[in-house]
Amino acid sequence: MALMKRFQGKVAIITASTQGIGFGIAERLGLEGASVVISSRKQKNVDEAVEKLKVRGIDALGIVCHVSNAQQRKNLIDKTIERYGKIDVIVSNAAVNPSVDNILDSQESVLDKLWEINVKASILLLKDASPHLEKGSSVVFISSIAAYQPQSSMAMYGVTKTALLGLTKALANEMAPDTRVNTVAPGFVPTHFADYITKDASVRKRLEETTLLNRLGTTEDMAAATAFLASDDASYITGETLVVAGGLPSRL
Repeated sequence: MALMKRFQGKVAIITASTQGIGFGIAERLGLEGASVVISSRKQKNVDEAVEKLKVRGIDALGIVCHVSNAQQRKNLIDKTIERYGKIDVIVSNAAVNPSVDNILDSQESVLDKLWEINVKASILLLKDASPHLEKGSSVVFISSIAAYQPQSSMAMYGVTKTALLGLTKALANEMAPDTRVNTVAPGFVPTHFADYITKDASVRKRLEETTLLNRLGTTEDMAAATAFLASDDASYITGETLVVAGGLPSRL
């Protein structure tokens, strides 16, 4: 498939982007012409992902960044500005789901970690990045179908993803008119992150049957939706959430 070059000359930061949905987004934006800044917690993963992107002719910079670490967040922004001098797109993709406990059975430390990485880190990253965002820039949060109907095995995770829907509305208002803020809410995508759900063949089949399209999502599906929202094709869209879940029920 020949891709448009909607991001020629643009600089995009994608967090948690050495595998899965994050890597798919980085690859898509890069193939459309962006210089992409990718990050994750481990140097080895960063180096391997950068190599994969470079093989495809993508200008990629890799930086180790644990999004809950203030110094590493600042370094991510500083190194991007040092190399490219600006930021046009930020995709906030980092998330954790450390527990399958019911909310009222969850340890306080688990609740703190979920809030810190899934919500608070996105806000703090944007605090560091906002002085460098270009006029006409775009922020995309990666939420989840679980934001609309948190499942018992991922209930608090789902609640943090619901919080991102509200954050999208609030920041769209705050960052207008120079920066648009939107969200992609993926359905079930068989990645390493979702392995505990999708690796069981019978569970996977059941999930496929709950969608109207009778299949799980792909990283390419999520990357295409993110690229649309981040691009000038969506220049009159802000404060919105695009659900990419094969028709799973999604409205509050």
